[in-house]
Amino acid sequence: MSLFILSGCATVPPLNFSVPNVGVSNHKIDAELKSITVSLARPDEQKGDISAGMEEIPQFWKSSVEEALNTMAIFTDSGKKKASLSIKILAIDIPVFGASMTTKAIARYELLDRNNGYVIYTKDVYSSATVPASYAFYGLIRARESTNRAIQNNISIFLRGLDSLATDSQMSSAGKR
Repeated sequence: MSLFILSGCATVPPLNFSVPNVGVSNHKIDAELKSITVSLARPDEQKGDISAGMEEIPQFWKSSVEEALNTMAIFTDSGKKKASLSIKILAIDIPVFGASMTTKAIARYELLDRNNGYVIYTKDVYSSATVPASYAFYGLIRARESTNRAIQNNISIFLRGLDSLATDSQMSSAGKR
């Protein structure tokens, strides 16, 4: 009975993809980031499941990437190049039921030079997160938390790749789109 009463107090966490512990980058990309777009993949582009009801995910993903990039300060405001970041969500595989909930997320990050359309950086990032049954009694709470963590992990992997780009100075070897 006490388990039932305590679980009644549990609430579904909000969508929150904010990446914890993002620090200022020691490296800089000599470009000003002019825009960020996030969209769901068309059915012919998908690399997994994107269920109905995911329409609000891109706006939260975008704000979390903006927040992380602002914290990192990896782009220079006075950069010679102007860049755009496009994020295409290729899959968000959220479990429907189960004891532990594992969500898988796949997104394509593409950084473009706005002056010539060349791709500065592109990568498909695969991530996942598992929330154990002991996290919460209700499966909906575990599923939401695993979604938050999977997307946070996805953004973190992208940020590490972007930091590597800044150190490798691959900006000059960008290819045509």
